[in-house]
Amino acid sequence: MKRLYTLRRRLFAPLVYLAALFLIFEEWLWDVGARLMARLAAFPPLRALERIICSLGPAAAMAVFLLPALMLFPVKLLALFALARGHAFMGISVFLLAKVAGAAAVARLYALTRPALLRLRWFAWLHGRFMAVKERWIARLKATAAWRECRALADQVRGRLRRWRAGWRRGRFAARPMRVLRRFSAFWRMRRR
Repeated sequence: MKRLYTLRRRLFAPLVYLAALFLIFEEWLWDVGARLMARLAAFPPLRALERIICSLGPAAAMAVFLLPALMLFPVKLLALFALARGHAFMGISVFLLAKVAGAAAVARLYALTRPALLRLRWFAWLHGRFMAVKERWIARLKATAAWRECRALADQVRGRLRRWRAGWRRGRFAARPMRVLRRFSAFWRMRRR
């Protein structure tokens, strides 16, 4: 019995790491999307649109909530078509852009329509079940060593990006690209003569 447990643990270990990385990425994507859409909401026409969305009834709120998925479905199909035609970079880029845009839109629309959606009995029941299962699985995943290692890696990458951005703002890294661009333009001016 112990050998079976060990074998099962070794077989599922890569899936646990993959799930941890996926959840960290999805969490990051949701947060970035929500922040981005909140900034865009400062634009007066979007602010007015958000007020309209918040005042919708449950059925209309459900239609608005499902709108990004319906609008992005053809875009994702086109991305798959591009992949099938051998345009891998374009297909993957369009698919990732659609995923980011969809996550940002859904995050904001969820925040705006949740009170109206929770008035639907079936949605409130499904939402409660889904959130309970999600929290239970996330708690189990966060208790694993894989989660701690992936979180440490993500924190390390985030710290390096912050240091790099801070250095770029202070001008520490800005001088080198400008030197390279000046050399490049001087090289091409010399070649044209």
